[in-house]
Amino acid sequence: MAHYHAVVWLDHREARVFHFNADEADRAVIHPDRPAHQLHRRAGKPGSGHAAEDQAFYHHVAEAIADAGAVLVVGPGQAKLELLKHVNRHDHALVDRIVGVETVDHPTDGQLLAYARTYFKAKDRTLPQRASQ
Repeated sequence: MAHYHAVVWLDHREARVFHFNADEADRAVIHPDRPAHQLHRRAGKPGSGHAAEDQAFYHHVAEAIADAGAVLVVGPGQAKLELLKHVNRHDHALVDRIVGVETVDHPTDGQLLAYARTYFKAKDRTLPQRASQ
């Protein structure tokens, strides 16, 4: 079943995607092909010490939210911002549908859905209403 709203929680190890309405939700979990390991820079060595971003992972996440009308992107670190960069570069149709980006630690699925439902309940009130046809 297609739902208008979606929330994606992600870090560099997984993305949890929910398409939902007030009563039900569909869940998908996406893992990168090459899970990132935390790297630390060593003094005197060139480079940042960070692994390159897994663009295939962000592409799979973008595909998972492609049919949503409004998307909230949340997560604890930089992965949410990397997803936004990927969307801006490669998935232009999604740019306007991502309506919010929030820092959220590691919620349970229930906590994440409750957060997203509260977010969209408030957000939808601030958007212009369409005339009935």
